[in-house]
Amino acid sequence: MKSTSHRLDRFISQRSVHSRSDVRLLLAQKRIWVDDAVADSISQRVTQFSHVVLDGVCLNDKQPVYLMLNKPKGVASATWDDQHRTVMDFIDHPQKTDFHIVGRLDFNTTGLMLLTNDGAWSRRISLPQTKLSKTYKVTLAEPLTEQYVAAFKAGIYFAYEDITTQPAHLEILTDYTARLTLVEGKYHQVKRMFGFFDNQVLALHRDSVGPFKLDKLVPGEWRALKKEEATLV
Repeated sequence: MKSTSHRLDRFISQRSVHSRSDVRLLLAQKRIWVDDAVADSISQRVTQFSHVVLDGVCLNDKQPVYLMLNKPKGVASATWDDQHRTVMDFIDHPQKTDFHIVGRLDFNTTGLMLLTNDGAWSRRISLPQTKLSKTYKVTLAEPLTEQYVAAFKAGIYFAYEDITTQPAHLEILTDYTARLTLVEGKYHQVKRMFGFFDNQVLALHRDSVGPFKLDKLVPGEWRALKKEEATLV
């Protein structure tokens, strides 16, 4: 979702009886406040989260919201789906309709999902340049060997796109399970990396994205992130 900003005169004209040409006089009379300071320019930028007050009346006081959810299996990573239950069906929040998903998970993949109404925040998390690590627990059909560890560290070649994945850290937990940490999010990347060894992924669970860890949320449970948590990226 793209975060937008508007000129102050346009913003005021859209949310009050005043025209854009009226705003110069309102400014001169110090009748407009933005984020607890007197506004001083018709071209001042106002975002979706700016606190705007005109003549003591609040015109906009929308707050950014950040959530984490433990996505269950068999749930669509979408805000709406006419055939399947979606992650939004688990959210009970007054600003729910404004949320979008930050980094999707496959239908049968479980674990950490982030949701927000702040487009700038979600872009920071999603941009490849940010290089936020993502950690997954993987269950495989065939036994794992140290060859996997070396191959994942070196990078796996995807012939279709003619690219090699960035180095990833694979920790073997048991013969059939592993913890994988990577900094990319290519289409079906985890399944395709193990597919290099003709090994089928039976279960995939995301534990963390960057500084955000799933904690003890049970499947289908969510919580709001604290302000200090959200500002970690």
